[in-house]
Amino acid sequence: MKSMLIISRQAPWTGPYAREALDIALAGGAFDLPLGMLFLDDGVFQLVAAQQPTTLQQKDLTANLQALPLFGVESLYVSARSLQERGLESAALNLAVEVLDDSALTALIDRFDQVLTL
Repeated sequence: MKSMLIISRQAPWTGPYAREALDIALAGGAFDLPLGMLFLDDGVFQLVAAQQPTTLQQKDLTANLQALPLFGVESLYVSARSLQERGLESAALNLAVEVLDDSALTALIDRFDQVLTL
């Protein structure tokens, strides 16, 4: 069975891509596919606690994010550079993720058979 890395690069309030990436991960996890999920660029904003998406008429993704491990998607990663560039610290995130530097990101991507970027 081929492994897949889903790279989520969009903030949760900029359109449907963040939700679609989570939906794909949850569906794949339900079918026991070997999946990993990487939050990169503005995708790191999905992990910030205490968001107020209703002010932008968006749905809250927190429940979907927290369901990932329940669906077997336990390989969760975030870019250290993306966090730093956005003034975020890993302690402020609402999900347990592994923080990776650029060289570790390259190695991570190489480990997966397929890579899907949203």
